Amino acid sequence: MHPEDPTSGQRRRRARYSGTHPRRFDQRYKELAPERYPGIVEHVRAQGGTPAGSHVPILVDAVLAALDPRPGQVVCDGTLGAGGHAHAILPRLLPGGRLVGIDRDSKELERTRARLAAFGDAVSLHHGSFAWMASVAAAEGGTFDGILLDLGLSSMQIDDPGRGFSFKADGPLDMRMDPGGGRTAAQLIQTIAPQRLAEALRELSDEPNAERTADAIIQARNRTPILTTQDLVRVVLAAQGTTPAAWRARARAGDSGLHPAARTFQAIRILVNGEMDALDRMLADLPDCLRPGGRVVILSFHSGEDRRVKHAFRDGLRGGLYDAVSDEPTRPSPDELRANPRSAPARLRWARRSTSELPSPGDTASPDRRRR
Repeated sequence: MHPEDPTSGQRRRRARYSGTHPRRFDQRYKELAPERYPGIVEHVRAQGGTPAGSHVPILVDAVLAALDPRPGQVVCDGTLGAGGHAHAILPRLLPGGRLVGIDRDSKELERTRARLAAFGDAVSLHHGSFAWMASVAAAEGGTFDGILLDLGLSSMQIDDPGRGFSFKADGPLDMRMDPGGGRTAAQLIQTIAPQRLAEALRELSDEPNAERTADAIIQARNRTPILTTQDLVRVVLAAQGTTPAAWRARARAGDSGLHPAARTFQAIRILVNGEMDALDRMLADLPDCLRPGGRVVILSFHSGEDRRVKHAFRDGLRGGLYDAVSDEPTRPSPDELRANPRSAPARLRWARRSTSELPSPGDTASPDRRRR
């Protein structure tokens, strides 16, 4: 029986989803409402998945070991996100220390502000890109004892179709980390030069079919604007000789290979958000944002990011800006990979700001000697 509407005496039907299964993101996943489904988050993680709309911080123990936060220090989390790493760092800064957080996503920043409210004045948050860390450092006292950067996207951004980051679900082709401004992916695709698009696919995502994919996108946009994620997926799949239905059939048959559109989405997202320019600017300013002996830890998720970090740390070591850097990147353990498959691409590198004066031009000390 249906409950009656007390104002009209009419029987009200239960709200139902259209079709066999709910389609909206906020209706599809029980883990988005853990208060209604106790234990669902733990169940999803036990199955080797990441709960929709949540973010599991990666390499937390390695981050803490490399950053070595201590009471009274000031640490900057330049990619605050949901505050997973911040929650692990903050207790180690107390008493007397502070965490300064920066994030481009204004919507997520306010949610995280509420999550960290219990730490009171020990938390100071800034809306913006880590590219402007030098300005934040100046506003917060000049330099930091530690800096953390967790590059790339958060699970909340990936999972929400309304943000347009994922090729798995339909949504507006947006891809902006800061939804409050800047051009969308749809706008970029409509105006980008063909050669620049092919170059981006090749250099930012190692797309083996860069020219063919770029040409297909240009031809498609000339016929009709590419406005949704699935518009773009169909174009990319057609360029590689398949269709969404054919790819889904392959996936059901056990093909666990990379989705043909994954690299295209990655390259366009990086362009939309100017991620490489932001990283280059931050790496150039980074030594001036660290106190002598201060440490920086950077988590990267694809080869282009990791190369930039590796080379910046290496050059800083040779130039005397750093007195120690990681030899090789730290990778997630098999246990972490099983618990959080999204951690697979992660690479962690660290560096320590030199405590001595910069070497004079005539200093011929080798990097190995300075490192010791």
